[in-house]
Amino acid sequence: MRTFLLTFLGGLAALVVFFVLIPLVLIMSFVPSGEPQRVRNAVLEIDLRESSADQPATDALSSAFSGTSFVETLLRLNAAADDPDIKGVFVRAAEMNLGSSRAEELRAAFLRLRAKDKFIIAHSQGFLASGPSAYRAISAANEIWLQPGTSFETPGITFETMFLGGAMEKLKVAPEIEQFYEFKGAADTYKQKGYTAPNALAMTALATSVWTHSLADIATDRKIDPVTLRALLEASPYQAAEAADLKLVDRLGYPEEAASAAEKLAGGKLMSIDDYHPSYGKGGAVIAVVGGEGDIVTGGGGAPDVFSIGTPVFASDRVAKQLLEIADDKSVNAVVFRIDSGGGSATASDQIWSAVKKVQASGKKVVVSMGSMAASGGYYSAASADAIIAARSTITGSIGVFGGKFAIADGLRQFGINPDSVSVGGEFTSAYSTEKLTPTQRARLLEGLQATYDRFTGIVAEGRKLPLQKVQEIARGRVWSGEDASKIGLVDKTGDLIAALEEASTLAGFKPEDGMEVRLNIHRSSPFDLLASTMMQAKAGGASETQIAEALGAIIGRERAMTLIGQLRQLGQPSAGASLWSPPVVER
Repeated sequence: MRTFLLTFLGGLAALVVFFVLIPLVLIMSFVPSGEPQRVRNAVLEIDLRESSADQPATDALSSAFSGTSFVETLLRLNAAADDPDIKGVFVRAAEMNLGSSRAEELRAAFLRLRAKDKFIIAHSQGFLASGPSAYRAISAANEIWLQPGTSFETPGITFETMFLGGAMEKLKVAPEIEQFYEFKGAADTYKQKGYTAPNALAMTALATSVWTHSLADIATDRKIDPVTLRALLEASPYQAAEAADLKLVDRLGYPEEAASAAEKLAGGKLMSIDDYHPSYGKGGAVIAVVGGEGDIVTGGGGAPDVFSIGTPVFASDRVAKQLLEIADDKSVNAVVFRIDSGGGSATASDQIWSAVKKVQASGKKVVVSMGSMAASGGYYSAASADAIIAARSTITGSIGVFGGKFAIADGLRQFGINPDSVSVGGEFTSAYSTEKLTPTQRARLLEGLQATYDRFTGIVAEGRKLPLQKVQEIARGRVWSGEDASKIGLVDKTGDLIAALEEASTLAGFKPEDGMEVRLNIHRSSPFDLLASTMMQAKAGGASETQIAEALGAIIGRERAMTLIGQLRQLGQPSAGASLWSPPVVER
């Protein structure tokens, strides 16, 4: 027994060291000693070549391996517009497709900065033929630099889908999938060998809308006649020198030369946007920003494994819980619900929709900000909002459902594998076996899908205050651009995240001059998640000793945490031969 107790206590001590003391020491190594150092005349640097999630990670493990999210970038750029310490922005442009909606939101942010006399210098190492978004994102810059010896390729927009219908035939796999209705293209991917006429129509309309608005934005920014610009872009590619001669870019040079020009103009140094931690406003309306990104699934999302770190999941339990907590928070005046999702589970979408309704029942207005995509289940989740705001290039709609299975039995038999089964119960018991659906099973499947579709369209009609007949006409699984969606009543206004925040403040009864405080409500699943998140914040200079104490106190108690922090700080005094690193940050 004594041996067992000693072994148990030894294991417990090891766990305390691993989960508490080691994280604490790591955190303390990043805690700023004294006041954070301010950076004057800074130039924020943004690298659009690096992929980023739309929203901050919702678990500590992913947080540790992810950089600044797109939402955080937009909020920091908005804060920088009024920050006297920030003189401008240096942008490393994307070389390939950035996403048209992101390009649109970044352009709006750069225009706000320029309106506040901040400069934008952008550098590109070439644009590849993957759409206009990479060029559109930086078209509002004061100067666009292009590296010599590279190419400028921005001829238009192409949507390409890999259809598996032919492969399914060869493999003798039957896609037993039903769809509501003809525009629900996700099902066609498995059933068809190419675009059907309805989906070709929808995708052409979407591409035309995005291309038209991209041309309009770039023409305005570059001060080129739209007709001339279209002809120039559609005649690309060009070599770098040709692009400069045609006034598509302003200067030729290498990244370090453009960076040096930005620093000289500011009279200061570059600072990564990752190291910039401003406050997101103060006074006036308190707006909570809640996010949902990725495939919509039931449950809490779970802890990521090493293969899924950084992959966003729109988990219904987690998002619903967060919304319900905000409903009970009397300090919050309104909510902006950021959605970036192509859909997923109808059940999970319904749960999220219900949570939004409960936030509204608490007296708080909900404004949806659509990211790159808010379609199918993403639109279902948004449908009841008091206002829906999308970028003109956002992909939305897809109000429809599909479901079924892959009947692989005949394919397996080609290889000598013979599926066989016995079942007890009704005929639908074996509906999801490897065999093809029976007529009765197909009828029951269609009944269920029809019921889901009817509920979906009914929720849209109620939320958007549209006649059900009109919703049924514009639904049918069709996707729309944000601009086109605004014309048919699925979206209230076109705009970016900042426009959604302003709309939420207005709906809450505040005026622009009242100010606004934005709170990013990122749910952490455990005290250890909170501790790890605080560690990352401390590393960037954004966590105080008090915040660290609160995070650690959730595990071992606040009083004990403060005692440990005090002891460690004493060990880190200069007299002990140690020093604490304080990164240069701007705090406002």
